[in-house]
Amino acid sequence: MQHWFFLASAIVLEVAGTTAMKLSGGFTRLVPSIFLFVFYAASFAALTLALKKIDVGVAYAVWSGVGTALIVAIGVLYFREPATLLKFISILLIVIGIVGLLLSGTKH
Repeated sequence: MQHWFFLASAIVLEVAGTTAMKLSGGFTRLVPSIFLFVFYAASFAALTLALKKIDVGVAYAVWSGVGTALIVAIGVLYFREPATLLKFISILLIVIGIVGLLLSGTKH
């Protein structure tokens, strides 16, 4: 189960890094710019540890898909980006794809 904790940590850190990227204003703000690199480096480290036990295709799909869904939510709720029906249907399709990959994954 520890590998799933590493994957969840990698997702949270990636979302933090992407949020810092938005807050950096195109590298015009120092602190968010530094956090961007710190969070992404930590995310990749945690993802690497998760890959010891989780298939790479499944881990990457979960990491990128859940991260994308969370970033969309942050964009809508915090950055006031438009919330469209197409956006939510697209996220639903990503989630369906992730579930499909999880169900097709092999046991280690």
